[in-house]
Amino acid sequence: MDIQSKREREKQVVSLMIRLYCRKNHRAKGPLCPDCAALDAYARQRSDCCPFMETKTFCSNCKVHCYRPEMREQIRRVMRFSGPRMIFYHPVLAVRHVIESKREQKRLEKQP
Repeated sequence: MDIQSKREREKQVVSLMIRLYCRKNHRAKGPLCPDCAALDAYARQRSDCCPFMETKTFCSNCKVHCYRPEMREQIRRVMRFSGPRMIFYHPVLAVRHVIESKREQKRLEKQP
């Protein structure tokens, strides 16, 4: 998988998680509420600038956290809420994320 595909997949998963969070917590029926829209734009921008995209599967696996502290807390809240629910709303993405995360963990364990 090339780096651009990884970036797009990362952005897709994060956006879906933010959308799920917003719909369930802010009762947004259509577009995202202003706070969630800002978080989505920020997460997409950070993904575009990530210097580690070639060596990681997803931001959740990264040891370097490049989000500003207040945005990091917001994205963690979204991930904690949406992560377990993704299996019901987006099962293919959820399973793919788990499989790729496990592959990444194994790859990192093999490195000296």
